[in-house]
Amino acid sequence: MENSPAARALETVAADSPIQTSASAIPPEELDRLTADIIAALKTVYDPEIPCDIYELGLIYKVDIEDDRSVKVDMTLTAPGCPVAGEMPGWVENAIAAVPGVGAVDVSMVFDPPWTPDRMSEEARVALNWY
Repeated sequence: MENSPAARALETVAADSPIQTSASAIPPEELDRLTADIIAALKTVYDPEIPCDIYELGLIYKVDIEDDRSVKVDMTLTAPGCPVAGEMPGWVENAIAAVPGVGAVDVSMVFDPPWTPDRMSEEARVALNWY
């Protein structure tokens, strides 16, 4: 894979990634760019109680990029009683909506399955000293 920032970001998308990109009418190059840019946008949103972004924390369960370039997100919180539960979906929506080429953004809060630290990436574990 080439060594552009978008390509490097896409390399972080694992087989179990929440980003859904299969069977799309969007040209592959544009879909790759949208995917990389959405991941980068998600990494700008931090849980205020944990010094780590929500993507690496594993709070993003699913991101569907539709053929009309609208984006649907299922996300969770580290705990249902999180004090920013009412605000964080708006932060996610605003971050993704700022990505060039993205249409409408719909963020849904889900709590099934419940979040556990097992969902954190290796990067998050290192940042939080959770080995």
